[in-house]
Amino acid sequence: MIRPDKVKVFIVDDSAVVRQVLQVVLQRDPGIAVIGTAPDPLFALQRMQQGYWPDVLVLDVEMPRMDGITFLKKLMAERPLPVVICSTLTEKGAQITLDALAAGAVSVVTKPRVGLKDFLVDQTAELTQTIKAAARANTRSLRPAVRTAASAVKAPTQSTITPSAHILTNTTEKIIAMGMSTGGTVALERVLTTLPRTLPGIAVVQHMPEKFTATFAERLNTVCALDVREARDGDRLVPGLVLIAPGGRHMQVRRSGAQYHVEVRDGPPVNRHRPSVDVLFRSVAQCAARNALGIILTGMGDDGARGLKEMHDAGARTIAQDEASSVVYGMPKEAVKLGAVDRSLALGDIGAAMVEYGRG
Repeated sequence: MIRPDKVKVFIVDDSAVVRQVLQVVLQRDPGIAVIGTAPDPLFALQRMQQGYWPDVLVLDVEMPRMDGITFLKKLMAERPLPVVICSTLTEKGAQITLDALAAGAVSVVTKPRVGLKDFLVDQTAELTQTIKAAARANTRSLRPAVRTAASAVKAPTQSTITPSAHILTNTTEKIIAMGMSTGGTVALERVLTTLPRTLPGIAVVQHMPEKFTATFAERLNTVCALDVREARDGDRLVPGLVLIAPGGRHMQVRRSGAQYHVEVRDGPPVNRHRPSVDVLFRSVAQCAARNALGIILTGMGDDGARGLKEMHDAGARTIAQDEASSVVYGMPKEAVKLGAVDRSLALGDIGAAMVEYGRG
């Protein structure tokens, strides 16, 4: 008999080694019970329907008979369930994993092609934390994002190397900094697809591994009127541009004369993350203060809460996603507890608040 306080996990992966190692490392946590494993989604669905329905599903994406994304879409349409994707660190894997997140997956655990056993053992704490957070996820917020095509063909991108004097003037007035984690890829897409190109420059930290952020930015760029791309060191923040912090590196905002630009740098993890939302927010508090808007979205943990408090105390306006619309109400909750938040808004209202801020 499984104790009711344990998180029941089912593992679906075509690799017997992965299934075995995952089961062993997860079972070491007294709060987790692995109730079943399967080599593909069809076997998994059969077992789950026989009484092995889990609290969290750990799912590979490339498998025989039925791929993980097809299975995920089926689950989200018929019986929404928190799903943690286990994917390899390849460019192809990055695209497939982002498709899975868009289809409703809660989070991603990356796995290497070599040294898998040592990697999973070393990452046991992070893996179990991710699964426990997924078990608390708001399944009503896991429905797939509705893709919205950009409203028109994009105008030529304003150069981030030699912007006009008019653009420089606008850039010194306002910038927007955003941070998110679990559930954030879909949340960010839903916000950005509602925004016009006239908005101030936006700097974003989404907790995401290397090789994923460039693909993520490209994906957003195809569905947004704004220009979206992975940040490069020295890029200027100009109206109509969204810069996504590269996975595995921190991003800060600095002011040079009348211009805001980003610094992308190496460094130790902050709050267990690199990039860290706190690193971004603290830099914005120092260089932009009351000329900035800070927004913290869905995510587990507390990264960004203290940085948003620094922005708030420096005179910036601050917004947190509310509990009802968050997949995981962790980061926003911690920011609210610190007194860092001016307004808590539903995800669907945040875009309008950003437009209002841009208009002054």
